[in-house]
Amino acid sequence: MAEQAAEQKAPVPPKMQILGQFIRDMSFENILAQKGAQGEVQPDISVEVALDAKKRTGDNQFEVISKYTVGSKNKNGGEQLFLMELEYSGIFQVENVPEDQMHPFLMIECPRMLFPFVRRIVADVTRDGGFPSLNLDTVDFLALYRHEIERRAAAERGDTPVS
Repeated sequence: MAEQAAEQKAPVPPKMQILGQFIRDMSFENILAQKGAQGEVQPDISVEVALDAKKRTGDNQFEVISKYTVGSKNKNGGEQLFLMELEYSGIFQVENVPEDQMHPFLMIECPRMLFPFVRRIVADVTRDGGFPSLNLDTVDFLALYRHEIERRAAAERGDTPVS
């Protein structure tokens, strides 16, 4: 009897399964090749990440969309060298996650699972686009989530937006 009570009280661990993943939208512009380089080129890379998640019609199924804008400007003069925009989605089956923890789970853990595939796509496309292969630094999705929560709270209070 004591064993049954212990089993009933033991928390059930969250379960996540990736059902599918795909590129929703992607563009790559090699501006350097279109306009030509003037003098020495020293690239300055910028990466912006935006996340979105939505419930799907299936039980416990969610789509998580990661939007990456990767740009490179020349440090000498600020001319744009290339611009890449990528929307990458994953379809997840998520179970045993409390409702109040579902949003952070979808916005932190799910993009973390997709990130290695995004990194590979960015590396391949930049290389195939005529630049050295760009290996993205790991994104801290927890910090990104916290920053977004702070930004929304500040907006609700009417404070100056946090950038």
